[in-house]
Amino acid sequence: MAKPRAHAYLVVPLLALTLFLVGCPKRPATTGAVAPAPAAPQAAPAPPPPAPAPAPPPPAPAPAPMVKPSEFAPNPNLKTVYFDFDKYDIRPNDAKTLDGNAAWLKANANNLALIEGHCDERGTNEYNLALGEKRAKASMNYLVAQGVQASRITIISYGKERPVCAEKTEACWAQNRRDNFLTKER
Repeated sequence: MAKPRAHAYLVVPLLALTLFLVGCPKRPATTGAVAPAPAAPQAAPAPPPPAPAPAPPPPAPAPAPMVKPSEFAPNPNLKTVYFDFDKYDIRPNDAKTLDGNAAWLKANANNLALIEGHCDERGTNEYNLALGEKRAKASMNYLVAQGVQASRITIISYGKERPVCAEKTEACWAQNRRDNFLTKER
């Protein structure tokens, strides 16, 4: 029989120790430094100061006095201007007419003016009301550019509701695409 070797009884404990160490979690190396002490709990931050109250809105402008179109009357000194189909541009000949209207309005500062925008019968009511308003605004802007005070001018659109000609021809429709000028004394 062979004699057990002296180191054989060391192998089993060494094997057990190796298996034990492999299964154990590793500990972090220590450097000798001391970990800082946990900080004392901090107080909750102070709430932000309340936002300043919003400034009150500026006062609304005083409403313009209500204008009654029935108080205005046609004025033979102010001439009608006409427009191309589906347009609201001031044509060169009509610019000359508006120059004359502006001269009369500047010379008669005690008169207020009402500009009525009109259209021919083609198109929807809504479309023609919007187009009539654009036509009246175009004439108003022209007069203001000539020196007439904007506060003296009121506009209204009748769209296709007040034709001067009822025939279904281009010549008739051209008469309905217009701005009329009415006045009243202040």
